[in-house]
Amino acid sequence: MNNNSLGDSRVDHSGFRREEYTVDNTTTVVYRAGSGTPLVFLHGGGTWHGLEFAKAWTEHFDVILPYHPGFGQSHDNPCIGSVHDYLLHYRELFDLMGLTRFNLVGFSFGGRLAAEYAIQFTEQVAALVLVAPAGLDVAEFPQPDFTVIPPEEIPSYLVHDIRQLLPYLPASPDDDEFNNMRMREGGSVGRMLRNGTMVNPKLRNWLHRLKIPTLLLWGNQDRIVPPGQAPHWQALIPDVRLVTFENAGHLVLDESAAAQQAVIDFLNH
Repeated sequence: MNNNSLGDSRVDHSGFRREEYTVDNTTTVVYRAGSGTPLVFLHGGGTWHGLEFAKAWTEHFDVILPYHPGFGQSHDNPCIGSVHDYLLHYRELFDLMGLTRFNLVGFSFGGRLAAEYAIQFTEQVAALVLVAPAGLDVAEFPQPDFTVIPPEEIPSYLVHDIRQLLPYLPASPDDDEFNNMRMREGGSVGRMLRNGTMVNPKLRNWLHRLKIPTLLLWGNQDRIVPPGQAPHWQALIPDVRLVTFENAGHLVLDESAAAQQAVIDFLNH
């Protein structure tokens, strides 16, 4: 499979320039636009819903959108089999890019990556935004078991208003490009799962080390990472602010322009 065949042709990358970096003999693709303070965004477990939410940020920041290995246009790295491997991948990537200090925004699975990256490499992160982050073990508000959710039902779990996703969904269930992309990215996520969820049972022991300004964003209709988890994150992070958004699901950045703006306001404060 060549690099140009990876990803989904529905994703609009216009306005961003494409960069490639080799990390651990693996091609990592980064999309970048804007100027100013770097804002690195770590995506969640699927990339097929596009980058539209990030375009507003480019008027304020140097927006950097890497695809994780095994996702989007980045190549697979069979040596990556844990979250820790992804953290080391990103440390190497940021070194190659010359990024010494930046704002870090992470969504869902990328939220867990962002939190754990900031715990380990605090000196690099100026401010942190966690958008419906996965990873925390909250027994009374568990994440669903992704292994038992039928694939055709996943879109309804992601948004409050399914119309938000219609431009990105295939017209036919036999769309090979879409199905292959989902299978590939789902497999990459699957290697990270613990008991069917993205929980790290030790994460709550280390969130106190996030002694940097942190913003938590959540959609109040989130069915993937329940908003009931938000106060638990809030209680464990020293310098944190929580903002929730009405009529928004897991893809709160896609559904809510106010959530996009909240990131700008927080990082510009």
